[in-house]
Amino acid sequence: MVTMNDVARLAGVSKMTVSNVVNNRAGVSDPVRRRVLEAIRQSGYRVNLSARTLKSGRTGIIGLAVPEIHSPYFGHLAAHVIDEAAQRGFHVAIEQTGAAAAGEIDAIAHSHTLHFDGLILSAVELGREDPRLAGAGYPIVMLGERDFGGRFDHVAMPNEEGTKAATTHLIDRGCRRIAIVTGDALEGVNVVTRRYQGYLAALAERGLEPDPGLLFTVGRMTMEAGREAAHRLACSGREVDGVVAVTDTVAQGVLRGLADRGLRAPGDVRIVGFDDIPEAEFMVPSLSTVAPDHRWMAAKAVELLTGRMGAPAREAREHTAPFELMVRESTT
Repeated sequence: MVTMNDVARLAGVSKMTVSNVVNNRAGVSDPVRRRVLEAIRQSGYRVNLSARTLKSGRTGIIGLAVPEIHSPYFGHLAAHVIDEAAQRGFHVAIEQTGAAAAGEIDAIAHSHTLHFDGLILSAVELGREDPRLAGAGYPIVMLGERDFGGRFDHVAMPNEEGTKAATTHLIDRGCRRIAIVTGDALEGVNVVTRRYQGYLAALAERGLEPDPGLLFTVGRMTMEAGREAAHRLACSGREVDGVVAVTDTVAQGVLRGLADRGLRAPGDVRIVGFDDIPEAEFMVPSLSTVAPDHRWMAAKAVELLTGRMGAPAREAREHTAPFELMVRESTT
């Protein structure tokens, strides 16, 4: 069996340096870290997780459970979580829940079974009254729009505030007939209802009456769904000079769908999205969007999780991410 001493001799470093690299601790230069990792690869060394867990009480692994791994937004967020966790000496295991309560409960159960030190869960279906959360008893930080009533540490998106700012921006650009393309889950507390409330609040504040005929819903928040909604919008016969899209991915589909019908942004219709995914800056036209501070969210989630590990009985905390409105070509 290859030992840590064997890796140290192969890399030409001390056993302590190998330990620091294996446990992702600070204080090791990048060239030395790379040399140790290459020695680990060549030697086939495997960390004895059982021994490490017995010694420290932790595995050094946290879970991140998101609705869709392939979503640009969640991919972007996961990269930040991995980076922030690494700075605190943790590795991240990612799981996909399918935006379903069963998947979210499974993610919690798997974290227990695999002895993760904690879990960051982007919850879509689970809420504070769900009886399946009664026995969680485990360091968990919730992301998303659900209300957990102080049961769990929670990092929320600036959904209402961000969408209100986006809609107000369109009004300030002269738009008066502003449509919204959003999800069809318009009941309860979720990303759709919260962002829709922000849209309505901006209209009310500026004295504009909401028109139910300017609400276009989609079953899935995908580019194809956004494109199809834009086709319906263009064929509706309704005068529209602005569109608020529930996400940047949907906004990208709306841009394509309007172009299919001979409409251009911003000349015919101004469009604003939400999330500021990396692709938003490179679309044609580049997309104006609400930009939550994703790095801040990741850092806060990891901070809350590691804090909960050290103080499991402390009162739950809730934070809402700051945001910026990125004004680009689609509205200017």
